[in-house]
Amino acid sequence: MKKIAVVLSGCGFLDGAEITEAISTLIALSQNGAAYEIFAPEKDLDVVNHLTGKPTSEKRSVLQESARIARGAVKNLKDLDSENFDAVVFPGGYGAAKNLSDWAFKGSKAQVLESVEKTLLSFYESSKPIAVFCIAPTLAAKVLGSKGITLTIGNDAETAKEIEKTGATHEACAVDDFITDRAHKIISSPAYMYDKAHPHEVFMGISKAIKELVEMA
Repeated sequence: MKKIAVVLSGCGFLDGAEITEAISTLIALSQNGAAYEIFAPEKDLDVVNHLTGKPTSEKRSVLQESARIARGAVKNLKDLDSENFDAVVFPGGYGAAKNLSDWAFKGSKAQVLESVEKTLLSFYESSKPIAVFCIAPTLAAKVLGSKGITLTIGNDAETAKEIEKTGATHEACAVDDFITDRAHKIISSPAYMYDKAHPHEVFMGISKAIKELVEMA
């Protein structure tokens, strides 16, 4: 049985992991007979009111918020050892660009959280596949762009331009599909980078990508 690490960035698309993407990932892994463990960094996040879309003055823990999706079964990202897993997955949500990096504020000049960078490099250098969804491909681009990787965030021209500044190649992709860079073992799907996407389309793209990931692992 393949064992996959899943990295979350909180709970809720405006300040954490996008819930539909995260759950789609877990369901697809289960459907493909893979075991998984969930990880998240222990750090504060700036809370956004999901009713109004406006920031609040509240601070919460990324790790504790991720536990909502993980049903409590979540570990600190700093304890993730790639030797114990066959692949890693990063669902999207603004948390990937706010909590796992500061791409939301700095674009291609962003810095990636040290534990995230270490994870991506460790899996890449071990030739183990990496899946990134929605805005999470920016993490892979920032850390691995110099390797000449290819990935997608859909058809958002501005984000694609920033991604290509890292050295990565961006390829357009429909919401219900995915892109595989077989040479570098990077798999990506746009998910809710398409704002008007339907949940079943997001699930379809992620499900296809996860099937590819498990087969490649």
